[in-house]
This record gives sequence, structure tokens and C-alpha cells, in this order.
Amino acid sequence: MLYFYPSAFTGGCDLEAHTFATYKGKFDAAGATIIGVSADSLQRLNAFSSDPKYCAGKFPVASDSSGKIAASYDLATIAAESGMKDVRGVAIDHGFIPRTTFVIARDGRIVATLSSDADHLRPDQHVTRSLAIVKHLQTLKQAP
Repeated sequence: MLYFYPSAFTGGCDLEAHTFATYKGKFDAAGATIIGVSADSLQRLNAFSSDPKYCAGKFPVASDSSGKIAASYDLATIAAESGMKDVRGVAIDHGFIPRTTFVIARDGRIVATLSSDADHLRPDQHVTRSLAIVKHLQTLKQAP
């Protein structure tokens, strides 16, 4: 499972990361791996990834500062507004990748795409809906 998010240390992204961390055991039980991707710098992501309020060190996050990973999934990076700051008061100096979650089968096929824009999902709904899809896939795999 691969999820893109706009920026570490912002309200929705913080909620989404914390919810993924909270549900990590359920994703593991369903045989799924979680990877988060944003255009944040490695320094920002290292702090975000290890903080117990966010990822809590439970899953990897990757920096896509060039936007190449996002582009390979047909996602365009959107310029951040000048002067934007995160919840810590630190300036956000990178573009935003739209909040999008891809559920990817073991064979590399994208089996579901969840988008805050198209599907009008809250950040935490990306987690619960993707978990439901992963559990469904696990059920299909176990069926005789």
C-alpha cells in the first residue's frame, strides 16, 4: 500500500499518519505493507516518522522532492502558497502531492485508488477504507 500526502506536520497529514500507525498491526495481519510519500525533505520526514504523535516509527516514509514518484502514479505536485507554515510554525518550502492512497496487489497491480479530491475522503478514511480493501483481498486469497 502506497499513500501520498501533502506535507508532514499539517493537520490532515498528521491525522492520517497517526491513524496508519494505530492500525499498523491490522495491516500487518492482512499481509499489507504501508509506505507514505510526500515532497517533504528527508530532515522533515525523519522527525515526522519517528514522532509518536505521527508515524511513531511504525512504517517508512519517503521523500519525493522531485515529484518523480508522484508523476509515475499520474499525480502532479501543486505549488504551496507563499508563507505557509506547519503546525510547529516552520515554513513549508515544498510543493504538495495530492492526498491519494493506492492499494497495490503483490503482483504490482493497483487494485484500488482512494483520493481526497475525487472521493471526498477525510485523511482517516483513507486508512479505514484501504484496510477494508486489504482485508477483502486477503479473504479472496484464502478462498478455496
